[in-house]
Amino acid sequence: MPSLPRTLIAFAVVLGVLVFIHELGHYLAARWRGVHVEAFSIGFGRPLLKGTDRHGTEWRLGWIPLGGYVKMHGQETPEDAPPEVRASWQEGRTFHGKSVGSRAIVVAAGPIANFLLAILLFAGLFMTIGQPVGGTGVGAVVEASAAAQAGIRAGDEITALDGQKVNRFEQVQRYVQPRAGQPIAVRVLRDGAEQTLTVVPELRENAQGKVGVLGIQGGAARFDRLDPLSAVVAGTVQTADVTWQTLAGIGEMITGQRSTKELGGPIRIAEISGEAASLGLGALVNLMALLSVSLGLLNLFPIPVLDGGHLMFYAAEAIRGRPLPPKVQEYGFRAGFALLIALFLFASRNDIVEGGIGKFVARLLG
Repeated sequence: MPSLPRTLIAFAVVLGVLVFIHELGHYLAARWRGVHVEAFSIGFGRPLLKGTDRHGTEWRLGWIPLGGYVKMHGQETPEDAPPEVRASWQEGRTFHGKSVGSRAIVVAAGPIANFLLAILLFAGLFMTIGQPVGGTGVGAVVEASAAAQAGIRAGDEITALDGQKVNRFEQVQRYVQPRAGQPIAVRVLRDGAEQTLTVVPELRENAQGKVGVLGIQGGAARFDRLDPLSAVVAGTVQTADVTWQTLAGIGEMITGQRSTKELGGPIRIAEISGEAASLGLGALVNLMALLSVSLGLLNLFPIPVLDGGHLMFYAAEAIRGRPLPPKVQEYGFRAGFALLIALFLFASRNDIVEGGIGKFVARLLG
């Protein structure tokens, strides 16, 4: 399949699945807590397809595949709703009429669904393709590189960096990249014995900015298939590890240890989805699991407009015994919306300038 159609189809599939599972979490939690769901939409804009189920929920497929939403009955507070809207509310089935605990459950269910999806996707990969084992072996060492000068050899297996255990080569890369010029204690397993070597990563510049490199190549990983129970446990551990690594990466960007050029938006997700699709179903499923973690984590950030912002307001309501004043919530939502727009524009700028589009334009301009 040509590159552009493959990229667009892969992007639509990946984003559609992630958004559907996220909104399904909200939907199922709302049904559980007795809230009527008026509409469930994947995508925005005029519906291409729609239909109403026996519970009175209208299911929609919008033509703009950049998100989705669940519209719950009585989301507005009585103060915000006009009389004609209040008159149509069904007693006991409105969202605002539920306890703060029930509302928090409905809101938190979306991100939780994304984490559960990631666990199941990783588990599925570990049962079918297998879990990578021994993924920190050194396949080759570049001559005169930082690794070579420190005494690292081909055949060594890296077991820890500054005392932190690693079991995948990408963990080594993530740890080393923001630490150019900083000594790192690398523990390696060689001929059955462990030893610690001190390596100072070299400074290199690539598409992500200035990064530290050791000058090594990873060896081939072995894949061991797991039974269903072990796969779910390993999938949970993998999801927790990806969550922690994502948080650590964000912290490093905030402190300046890592380049913000690594932030990407929809365009970069589309490009990566197309690349993953070209590598096969396994790569696409792995990407979907990683993005599901990112989506769940992003929505838990305490930013008004996001699920985490709503949970923050509900926590304040539980402590105060009553909701925050409407003006406080309004200004909070405005600030949160402005922050999200700024992040979206910055990420889109990175997508265009640093991604395939920027490289294409650069080639055209010579």
